[in-house]
Amino acid sequence: MNPVAPLGLLVEPEQFAPFLHDDNIVIVDLSRESVFEQLHLPGAVSVRPKEIVEQHEFASGLLPDNAKLQALIDRLGITVNHQVIAYDDEGGAWAGRFIWNLHCAGFYHTSLLNGGIHAWLAAGLATTTDIETITTVADTFQVDTTGQDQFRISYDELAQRVEQKNIQLWDCRTEQEYTGVRLAARRGGHIAGAKWYEWSTAINRKDHLKLHSLNRIQQQFEQRGFNLSEPVVVYCQSHHRSGLAYIIGRLLNWEIRTYDGAWSEWGNRLDSAVVTGEQPF
Repeated sequence: MNPVAPLGLLVEPEQFAPFLHDDNIVIVDLSRESVFEQLHLPGAVSVRPKEIVEQHEFASGLLPDNAKLQALIDRLGITVNHQVIAYDDEGGAWAGRFIWNLHCAGFYHTSLLNGGIHAWLAAGLATTTDIETITTVADTFQVDTTGQDQFRISYDELAQRVEQKNIQLWDCRTEQEYTGVRLAARRGGHIAGAKWYEWSTAINRKDHLKLHSLNRIQQQFEQRGFNLSEPVVVYCQSHHRSGLAYIIGRLLNWEIRTYDGAWSEWGNRLDSAVVTGEQPF
């Protein structure tokens, strides 16, 4: 098996369509189960959120351990020669989170289908209700998380850098979560020093949940005071919405890491630096 012609991190439905039946492609559907049962891309395999997250104490969206990562890769039959195409029915959050998992596991041949199933349908491309039978392979990709620190940050490192005020933080939750009006943990608010840009702002709902142009997104970040030439750490409530945020950062050539402990950990701890009431602008 030879690697497929490289597809970028973001791929358009029409761009991907010619590769749909390529043996070098693994298509992963992270839509709701009810949507997957109604229709999905031919050859797509369903992955559920519980397969890509791990809960520990307060944190509900942590990266799974190596054994769980490997079990999923083995189930999907992903080898070093595959290109993985991920999509969902919500604009890319769960699909982006899945891609982040693969990056943490050392696998980088990944693409997000822009707009997911909505854009695929709008393009008039084929769907099916057939359930794919996965062929078991003996030479699946072997997880290597030794380089995961370039993609994620721990609570301890984050807390230290927040205290030292030497970190750029992106809160991609809603404005109500950012200000603390809406509580989803013991404490509301945001991490001290974090700037706000809601993840869904980057999605064009008039264009089948595709991303807005990268130029537009970059301008919005700069208007909010972000410096794209400096590294950033992004977080949400459980590293679900920040899955798409991570992809956006990579598309902008931004040095980006995610805090997968997220607000579920930070907001539930009583020793973390929290700001409430502060408006995003």
